[in-house]
Amino acid sequence: METNRQKKIAGVLQKDLVDILQSAARDSLKGVIISVTKVHVTSDLGQAKVYLSVFPSSKRDSILEGIISNAKTIRYEMAQRTKNQLRRMPEISFFVDDSLDYIENIDAALRGEDEDPIKNSNILSNKKKK
Repeated sequence: METNRQKKIAGVLQKDLVDILQSAARDSLKGVIISVTKVHVTSDLGQAKVYLSVFPSSKRDSILEGIISNAKTIRYEMAQRTKNQLRRMPEISFFVDDSLDYIENIDAALRGEDEDPIKNSNILSNKKKK
């Protein structure tokens, strides 16, 4: 369970990351929208997991790669912005938030656009049922 301090720091990080990533996207990636969907901070405040949603999703992997390769620069920029609020900037790890894809798949299945998994069980994932 997250403490109020963790939630507060996660909120500050999320707000500043949105500014940094969107300004970078505006400058170099025309037509790309990057949103920070979630930020989780560990209880020792040493690690922050950042979940990103990228539109269009076809560019997601290359953009995430670019963000990860620039993680040190992003962390430095974050430290400059939060130096009056945080003593130490957490290490930042970036992940893709694919919940929008999941929702799109459900919508398509409900509209009947996808193949029916009842008629063709081969399209279901191979996860073992518990």
